[in-house]
Amino acid sequence: HVQLEESGGGLVQAGASMRLACFASALSFSGFTMGWFRQAPGKEREFVAAISYSGGRTAYTNSVKGRFTISRGGATNTAYLQMNSLKPEDSAVYYCALDRKVWDIVSPTTENEYDYWGQGTQVTVSS
Repeated sequence: HVQLEESGGGLVQAGASMRLACFASALSFSGFTMGWFRQAPGKEREFVAAISYSGGRTAYTNSVKGRFTISRGGATNTAYLQMNSLKPEDSAVYYCALDRKVWDIVSPTTENEYDYWGQGTQVTVSS
């Protein structure tokens, strides 16, 4: 069955950059959207970014616009999150997610739109 695996988390200082990667395996379908969410201690999980199957459409939460970039790898079952100018408030567990549906009109920014989830990778930004 479909599995998502994140990598690339760790501890960095404020202002640094970090790239997260997500690899999806056991896929038997195409056209899916991939997204990143994050959850800080004591807070609800929140949407960070999403990218369509072709990579032609992206969406970001306001707090990361201009700093984070989501992309697809050469293989469509991979997604990356390039995070620049990191801030302490970016510290969280970051989750990769996959939405089986083709991105239609509305950007998929809510948890219940996604069908598969990774285990998460910790990102800690020190001040």
